[in-house]
Amino acid sequence: MEKNFEIKIEATSNPGIVKFEANYFLTQHTSYEFENIDQAKNAPLAQQLFYLPFVKRVFIAQNFVAIDKYDIVEWADVQEEVAEQIKNYLNSGQPIINETATEATKKVAITIYAESTPNPAVLKFVANKKLVTSGHEFKNIDDAGESPLAQELFHFPFVKEVYFDENYISISKYDMADWNEITSEVREFLRSYLEQGKEVLSANATIAKKEVEKQADEAFEKLDDVSKDIINIIEEYIKPAVASDGGNILFDSYDPQSKAVKVVLQGACSGCPSSTFTLKNGIENMLKEMLKDKVESVEAVNG
Repeated sequence: MEKNFEIKIEATSNPGIVKFEANYFLTQHTSYEFENIDQAKNAPLAQQLFYLPFVKRVFIAQNFVAIDKYDIVEWADVQEEVAEQIKNYLNSGQPIINETATEATKKVAITIYAESTPNPAVLKFVANKKLVTSGHEFKNIDDAGESPLAQELFHFPFVKEVYFDENYISISKYDMADWNEITSEVREFLRSYLEQGKEVLSANATIAKKEVEKQADEAFEKLDDVSKDIINIIEEYIKPAVASDGGNILFDSYDPQSKAVKVVLQGACSGCPSSTFTLKNGIENMLKEMLKDKVESVEAVNG
């Protein structure tokens, strides 16, 4: 399926630089910096941007273009126009970087390290590069039709489930295997796969994810106020802690009569022996404290 690029404008800590973030990856684990139009001879998009008189430097990274400007204009006056120009270029199908360029043909060094999680059946493999823009869960090889990387991981007989998020991959194994015996093999496979610039997700997977997120946003607006508060607390306070353990948590439902909250656990959290303890002593206590008498219990619909 053809990619439909969208651009989101993001301010940075440097007032002269603005990031134009794309909903698809622009390069394969490589970042580029151009200080003038001559340096950008193998980067058609950057060359086009240098025709704007206020453009000082152009950075092209995995999922964004950043521009450093001269002081002759304010970003507030031109950023929307620049975002539209970048979007139109990306949707035209023209090359972003000519990969035949000498610098671009060099392999990028990828490092992968394994990190334990509270779930002994799950190990978190962390990369030094961003892999995906949002979480994706694959329960089996049929689920992985839109992820070439997940499909290949399921060819290992010990791989039970796979979860991607930002810069890490959580892998759940069957009991037949011992992490001490298979960790090096998985780490080396991931390092080699990513170094070769192979696809992590297909365009279809990203489009499908965006559609799910759009539907979730629409569903959010129809929820009662307590459910909205629960979702906001999960997003702001709970998800970051859960992600550090290689997992994810999603709101499922809230019953105002029983005051029961149901959630979905993903990644390392799914099937974790300590998840019940975490739900009761962590998440449930937090929601009770922050929402007072509106929440009585929290349970996972998937264990």
